[in-house]
Amino acid sequence: MKRRPLTGRGWGCLLSGVLLMLAANIVSARPLLYLGVLLVALPLICLMIVRVPRRRGEVRRQISTDLLAVGETSRVQVRFDLWAFGVPNGIWHDTLPSAVRGEATGAYPQDALRYDLEGVRRGISTLGPLMLRTTDPFGLAQREQAFGDTRTITVIPQTVALDPLPTKVGAAGGTAQTRSTRIGQGADNLIPRPYAAGDSRRRIHWRATAHRGSLMVRQEEEEASPDAMVVLDRAADRWDRPGEEPDPLFESAVTLCASVALRLAQDGYSVDVVDSSGNALGALRGHEEDRDDLMIALAMVAPRGESHDLRSVVGSTPPGPLVLITGHLPDEDAEKLSTAGAAAPLLFAAEASDDAMTTVREHGWRPAQLPSSAVDLADTWASVLPFSTVSHV
Repeated sequence: MKRRPLTGRGWGCLLSGVLLMLAANIVSARPLLYLGVLLVALPLICLMIVRVPRRRGEVRRQISTDLLAVGETSRVQVRFDLWAFGVPNGIWHDTLPSAVRGEATGAYPQDALRYDLEGVRRGISTLGPLMLRTTDPFGLAQREQAFGDTRTITVIPQTVALDPLPTKVGAAGGTAQTRSTRIGQGADNLIPRPYAAGDSRRRIHWRATAHRGSLMVRQEEEEASPDAMVVLDRAADRWDRPGEEPDPLFESAVTLCASVALRLAQDGYSVDVVDSSGNALGALRGHEEDRDDLMIALAMVAPRGESHDLRSVVGSTPPGPLVLITGHLPDEDAEKLSTAGAAAPLLFAAEASDDAMTTVREHGWRPAQLPSSAVDLADTWASVLPFSTVSHV
């Protein structure tokens, strides 16, 4: 909101001056005329004092966390360098988007500008610009000016702690597991084997060579890396139309999606997170940046598109755990919902009839109703555990 050039006191002073000048003409009182002219001229002079000097400033913000989760608090440090004639007194405030909230205001000048910021809605938005409102010593005129560039801030979904899976399930029901190899000196999963022509001498295992009395090289040991998949069904017809306020059920679905992916990664799974059209949202392979990439993708996800057959989304190699998070699940869609051969299919639906729940349970799913509050997600997740490892197609 653009502020008026005069404060309430300034407008009162100006109006009083005009009335005194009119009264002076009526009663022919010259002193009233002088006083009226003074009261009219004073706010105009103060307005020139406040608005004429040129000012320029530089703003730098430092946020304690690069990614701010919903419900999490972060400290923002603001360095504001102002070049102006004299040091004006006033009030500063940082412009906050609707995705965050905080008391981003204070008196100026002061040594440090800082405030706490709380994430309230996931998404990518901007902080700033910084606004400085100054007044003259009499408080008659005011000036509000924007300084500095904006700063991007990413609010990621809230995550909740979930119970681990009671048993580890590999791909295809535990009978087929993907294999990953690591090559490099000093890796703990490497075992020695006899040297063969063409092997690089950089791979010589010197300790094993000294023990065996012949050249030994490091050979990568195959280790099980079972796959898991989390599918977030964000088809537009599954959820309420987006409005000014976010859909609590969809927000709960995104929170569950992030929480389940992190839980499965902690359990040692290689996790793929996709939407119902098969578009990749992220993958967790044990790297720290994988988590950040997934959270940024989930910060921007919204209901759109259409659902595809789950078997085409999963592909020809079924995972061990398969977690499907969906919205409104009609009875006819429940009839066609296959587990795609997954060993541990878990389903969470925001809205489904008793008949639909019974149908998907008969198809091999372990279903649960998706709560609208993140507080209940841990209990909902626990309600589908332990599961049977018998797969159904």
